[in-house]
Amino acid sequence: MNVGDYKAYVSAETMMGPNSIRILAELFDKYPLQLAPDDRILDLGCGTGLTSLVIAKETGAKVFANDLWVSAQENEKRFAAWGVEEQVTPVCEDANSLPFEEQQFQVLISIDAYHYFAGSKGFFQEKILPFIKDAGEVLIGIPGLKDEYAGHAKELLSDWIGEDAYMFKSPKHWKEIIGNSDRIQSVKTWEMDCFSEAWDDWLAANNKFALGDKKYFEAVIKPYTCFVGIYINLKKAL
Repeated sequence: MNVGDYKAYVSAETMMGPNSIRILAELFDKYPLQLAPDDRILDLGCGTGLTSLVIAKETGAKVFANDLWVSAQENEKRFAAWGVEEQVTPVCEDANSLPFEEQQFQVLISIDAYHYFAGSKGFFQEKILPFIKDAGEVLIGIPGLKDEYAGHAKELLSDWIGEDAYMFKSPKHWKEIIGNSDRIQSVKTWEMDCFSEAWDDWLAANNKFALGDKKYFEAVIKPYTCFVGIYINLKKAL
């Protein structure tokens, strides 16, 4: 995947944090997807739909772009402007009560969102797993804490993000949180390589939130945090 192909879509208006396209690109490069046009992908926590656009163009599959904070109507307008309205369906639903049919999706992708709602053990099995087909795949990229600082998010990050510091967990901790199931083949977590580039793009944006992050980048964000990559593949049907 060539990140440069989507440069025109990246702006202070469409970005909601470090460049989600770079995070997505690393996941796609590490775990390439082989999908058919009729396959369905759930982009969970899609924000302004930037990741949904890329997923649609890179895979050719049908994408359901779900976000709780950005309305389906707003994203529908963007998808139409971007020319993917026939391929991407905007949705605005809570991840705790998704309205989809069981085993509807071949793939679930979540970029810079999963940590907001899925940080407890059992969540994946109860709230996510039912919607993924047998032999399906899950790709997640989220901000986290480096393994060597595991369990110290509150004291290290509170000055930067206050009460939200608890959401930052290490790759090893996220593997424990995802847990096991008789449908899960394997769970892999790692510290992603795209950290610097994704953050550079965000800090260069003319965005008040980016300017706020910039004050803490060298002292807090860079030394203690990372992006956590999570890959889950499910077993084939018996």
